Amino acid sequence: MDFQPDAEIDHEGPVTPYRQLAGILRARIKRGDWQPNRPISSETQLVQQYGLARTTVRRAIAVLVEEELVFTVPQRGTYVAPLPEPKAPDSA
Repeated sequence: MDFQPDAEIDHEGPVTPYRQLAGILRARIKRGDWQPNRPISSETQLVQQYGLARTTVRRAIAVLVEEELVFTVPQRGTYVAPLPEPKAPDSA
């Protein structure tokens, strides 16, 4: 399911809030709100901005880490992963 970068969390919707947040953050990364190797908003900022529990925010970030869109640095925050290297075409 695709989410818009400026969407709000629908607490009554069929998609769990952490999946909604992951989708919104994914869309914001794709839109270029945060550049590669630069931090995204802190957990505290995301909690306040989206009105979610910290555990929900952490779960959403874990989804993005699993997708390799972001990486976390202990005591520093969560950063946008570098863009993947373009693959060279196979020479046949």
